[in-house]
Amino acid sequence: MSATTASHTLDVSGTRRTPFTRLVSVELRKMADTRAGIWLLAAIALITVAIILIVFFNTDPSDRTFFNFMGATSTPQGFLLPVLGILLVTSEWNQRTTLTTFTLEPSRVRVIAAKTVAATIFGLGAIVVACLIALVAALVGGANDAFRDIAADDFGKFAILQLLAVLQGVAFGVLFLNSAAAIVAYFVLPIAFTVVAQFWGTLNEIAAWVDLGTAQVPLFNDGGMTGEEWAQLGSVTLLWVVLPFAVGLWRVLRSEMK
Repeated sequence: MSATTASHTLDVSGTRRTPFTRLVSVELRKMADTRAGIWLLAAIALITVAIILIVFFNTDPSDRTFFNFMGATSTPQGFLLPVLGILLVTSEWNQRTTLTTFTLEPSRVRVIAAKTVAATIFGLGAIVVACLIALVAALVGGANDAFRDIAADDFGKFAILQLLAVLQGVAFGVLFLNSAAAIVAYFVLPIAFTVVAQFWGTLNEIAAWVDLGTAQVPLFNDGGMTGEEWAQLGSVTLLWVVLPFAVGLWRVLRSEMK
């Protein structure tokens, strides 16, 4: 008695790649899929509204301008949006879903790129929401000229400020692949730099070239930024965003998924 075993080959060579837009939409959805992500989104919204109310009720009507309210919204977003960028990356490793993610999409570069684009889109969306909240507060505030001191380029500078924070969070997430380590490094390193600079004069002199916070200060100075100040902003962006992202991406490409 003999048995014949038929072998079948599954040909996937003609299978289309997952569209990049779908990868981005999946990453956007992941931001609200975890408990940490939901609480963080709620915290960003609540703290932003709370700060706007505090500024509204503790300033004279003449100071309730759109520009001042925009500055108020930048504080909670600048602190919390980077954490969201960190969690978007590190949650894959903390929850050990990387094997599933990279099985469904074998290209690790495309996955990290989708996470970066998703974080950027969310950052832009947060900026729009902040502008709307500031607009409502300015209209209700009662200032005679609520939109003084605001120009078109101020929106671009505000976007640069917020997006750099979000992208730095993504970069630290890719670099450390661990939520706690990335969050601690993001908040502690600037403080450590400030402390060291106080005792090391040479470092303090070149702070604008190596410290992201120092280089961002001229963004909202009167008269705009000089060419040197833009160069300093580019220098610290390379140091604090591009370099950790590049090292982290190299680490992701070489790491073994378990």
